[in-house]
Amino acid sequence: MTIIIFVFALIMMVAGIFSAYFGAGKNRAYGGVMFAVGLVVCVVWAYLVGFSTIEPFCDVAAWDVMYDALINVIAVVIGALVAVGIFLVVVLKS
Repeated sequence: MTIIIFVFALIMMVAGIFSAYFGAGKNRAYGGVMFAVGLVVCVVWAYLVGFSTIEPFCDVAAWDVMYDALINVIAVVIGALVAVGIFLVVVLKS
């Protein structure tokens, strides 16, 4: 569950940055809201998992899980970018 929430927060922040940077008008505001939601979810979840004494969160090695989640997200993004790059090369060359 921690990986799902952490990855959700990271993707919301990245999508918010892209939307705020490349968007126009309302899309920039929506991008800012997406980034803020991702940041709040990430901070709250990190606090709950890392520092709280609430029972479901106490037994989780939070920082190890978040580190693994970050490495997994980076690997997925690199793989997706390579696949999209190959797809674009094939489509544009034909």
